[in-house]
Amino acid sequence: MGKNRTSNQKCFAMTVTSLLICDCASCDILMVCCALLYDVVKFNFRKSLDLDEEGCFLQPGQAESLEECGFNASAKTILIIHGWSMSGMFEKWMHKLVAAVRRRETEANVLVVDWLNLSQQLYPTAVNHTRLVGHRIDEEQLVLGNVHLIGYSLGAHVAGYAGTFVKGRLGRITGLDPAGPMFEGVESHRRLSPDDAAFVDVLHTYTREALGVSIGIQQPIGDIDIYPNGGDVQPGCSLGDMLTTAAAGNLVDVMKCEHERAVHLFVDSLINKDHSSFAYQCSGPDRFKKGICLSCRKNRCNNMGYNAKTMRKRRNSKMYLKTRADTPFGGYHYQMKMHVFNRKKVDDANPSFSVRLIGSQQDSKDLAVDIPDGVGLNFTNTFLVFMEQDVGELLKIELSWEGHTESLSSMWNNVKRTFWSFSSPPKPQVLEVRRIRVKSGETQKKYTFCAEDSSHTEITPGKQLRFVKCRDGWELKPRKRYGSRGRTTLNL
Repeated sequence: MGKNRTSNQKCFAMTVTSLLICDCASCDILMVCCALLYDVVKFNFRKSLDLDEEGCFLQPGQAESLEECGFNASAKTILIIHGWSMSGMFEKWMHKLVAAVRRRETEANVLVVDWLNLSQQLYPTAVNHTRLVGHRIDEEQLVLGNVHLIGYSLGAHVAGYAGTFVKGRLGRITGLDPAGPMFEGVESHRRLSPDDAAFVDVLHTYTREALGVSIGIQQPIGDIDIYPNGGDVQPGCSLGDMLTTAAAGNLVDVMKCEHERAVHLFVDSLINKDHSSFAYQCSGPDRFKKGICLSCRKNRCNNMGYNAKTMRKRRNSKMYLKTRADTPFGGYHYQMKMHVFNRKKVDDANPSFSVRLIGSQQDSKDLAVDIPDGVGLNFTNTFLVFMEQDVGELLKIELSWEGHTESLSSMWNNVKRTFWSFSSPPKPQVLEVRRIRVKSGETQKKYTFCAEDSSHTEITPGKQLRFVKCRDGWELKPRKRYGSRGRTTLNL
């Protein structure tokens, strides 16, 4: 097929239309005829925002089809690759993604890789077809640096195979919740990996196991691997959410929502480019939930989705962030540190705190202080606060003690005090907080807030403390924005 090429133009045409599919020699190995393969794997050039319009199909070996379709050889080329299909039809997300890419990259060549006939099989069979669909192109025939493959689920591994077989290096591959079954833990050449392109970024949105299997791959497989909301439970995808937003909801809807959320997060990054969502490098979700990992130093943070910055010299960099339940998904992360004093030596105190942030634009609602190990007494508690709205410049913080959960030992002590008068009365639930240190993830600014009334630093259940910027507090200059907009001991 490719041995008698006589012109660079024809060679280029063969390459573009053969991207992700094999040549005749490899087809013999897989016992599939190339002519048949060209019929079942199609490259649909999208000029319209409406996916219902047929588009223009590139024809293998025919340079004139490039001209007829309006292919711009000097422009960026973006290929969108779907995953496993049960219906044999494009899902709704494909329409949204194609439209978002076309609006964002008006001059780019946008192609949909249609392998529905091969993906609408039993899952193991469809997995085997990913290698076939992802087979080789030749190094000399395409400027690979301008190629960006975007693959969802099984389509992410199709993109990986394309990167494996190409004699050269693709510019970028984005994996949108790459499929887990039959890919988890396998060798790198049998799945998407950092070697498949100059930059490989991956979104993981459904890594929760069921019966020992995760629909989305759990392990990091890119240069950067971003796990929104820990990569498992996505806001807006619970069974209750499904029941309120659709005529019917079931566990399949929940799984589909969480798996597909990666696509919608990527679409959001295309259409809301002025409101980038930042992800932060962290060793794991538990440390991130403690608010420890909000640093942007030394490339420790990055934009999520289309706006991600290439990170060289890093591989399998796991990053985390929280998101809203719907678009725009981006929010605002704050790391807070407060030292909780127990000067009265309260026994079995387990306070439940909330904070309200008062800003120059608006105030937040009451936000629960979530400390996985519980509030530590006579320790500096570090925790993460996530807000869906921008409050503007942070002016004040209101800390509330919502109450406390009485432990079994505390309940037993109270019973004893009821029956034995000689027992000492229970100590009042009084704790002390003098200041709260705050760091904004999005701006990297740091502040110190002191009690508004320096003589009133104690707090009891049902009461509040208000904090304002300390007169002698510190505020660091913000670092460069990366888009368009635990617990430790402390001696005080």
